[in-house]
Amino acid sequence: MIKTFFIAVWLWMAFFSAETRAQVLDRIVAVVEDDVILERELNTEVAAITAKLRSGNVMIPPEFVLRKQVLERMVVDKLQRQLAAKSGVQVSDEMLRNSVGEIAARNNMSVEAFREELDRQGMDYKSFEDNIRNEIVINQLRGREIGARVKVTDAEVAHYMETQSQAGQSNSQYRIGHILIAVSEAASATTIQKAKEKADQVVADLRGGKDFKQMAISVSNDDNALKGGDLGWRSIGQIPTLFADTVIGMSQGDVSEPIRSPSGFHIIKMLETEGSGQHIVTKTKVRHILIKTNELVDDAEAEKRLLALRERIKDGDDFAALARAHSDDKGSAINGGSLDWVAPGALVPPFEEAMNKLGINEISQPVQTQFGWHMIQVLGRENQDNSDQFRKDKIRDEIRKRKIEEETELWLRRLRDEAYVEIDLDRL
Repeated sequence: MIKTFFIAVWLWMAFFSAETRAQVLDRIVAVVEDDVILERELNTEVAAITAKLRSGNVMIPPEFVLRKQVLERMVVDKLQRQLAAKSGVQVSDEMLRNSVGEIAARNNMSVEAFREELDRQGMDYKSFEDNIRNEIVINQLRGREIGARVKVTDAEVAHYMETQSQAGQSNSQYRIGHILIAVSEAASATTIQKAKEKADQVVADLRGGKDFKQMAISVSNDDNALKGGDLGWRSIGQIPTLFADTVIGMSQGDVSEPIRSPSGFHIIKMLETEGSGQHIVTKTKVRHILIKTNELVDDAEAEKRLLALRERIKDGDDFAALARAHSDDKGSAINGGSLDWVAPGALVPPFEEAMNKLGINEISQPVQTQFGWHMIQVLGRENQDNSDQFRKDKIRDEIRKRKIEEETELWLRRLRDEAYVEIDLDRL
């Protein structure tokens, strides 16, 4: 009887201990609007970030500092997902499968092989999918909230090219590090002064030899803090306007003075610089005949018609005459099916892939795209120095990315400042 009693007590104590441990792991560390972040969620994310930092040979900051940085990123991430849910942003299973497929392809693997590799590394595939889904949701939200509002005019491109040329920076690339000491838009003068003093001390520490990555991970409020503040390689057009002029005058290893913005104080370090050369592209002179599908013409019928036209061309009929008579692409049909000279990326991928495999004057088998079925003939190829147009397109893209980055920083800071967030510092 006594033995039975002790067994029962032991079982109860074991259950109680397990339940207590579960409760400890499930303690709330932050309330974010109408949702929470649990301690076990924070622990999982901290472990993942720690492993990533170790693999990159980055010194890991004190645990409290790292946990605070990771928690702040989780708060901002949750706020964005909450807003996305309220805005009706959704990710279909097909979008998720396509994204995972692209990631696997970039790693030269099939999806199945990629999944097996994740398992081998001890990574949960469901968690990986959830992370990808969250990234897609946030990107769509930012596109809706920010990207749709950002426009780049021809005048901005021309002005930038002129300014860049005068500065002699047309081919320069910069790899820069960034630290942000954040200040809310409604901050008092005392708070702003304290942030300025903190930024000044960071600059002094960096110039005194402190490791930039370590410092960024420890003190930066920027979205790239846990990447060591590394913004990667950028042309001057991709660098936020706020500190573009500062960057131009910096040499490798230089650390800037704090730069004030509505978001706070920015500190820049020039990690590396390099130049770039001309841009050569292979243009293709191509023509085609398009048969569209509809309720009367299905895929089989469209393909059959093109094969019949192909035989007629092989027997001596003129491609241009047949294009004028039969092509459903009325814009090119009037010119004998000619699309003239096209640069890489100008046509939809299935068309371009088939075109690139053809020799001069060779005629393709029927090729399907979202527009219908095509028969393609390549008339010529030539290499062209596309540097001017390439540079204009690149600058337009760079200006747009820069504007989006600047708007995103302000948007995230405003989103964070206006939200109800309560953090239990004792849990850190």
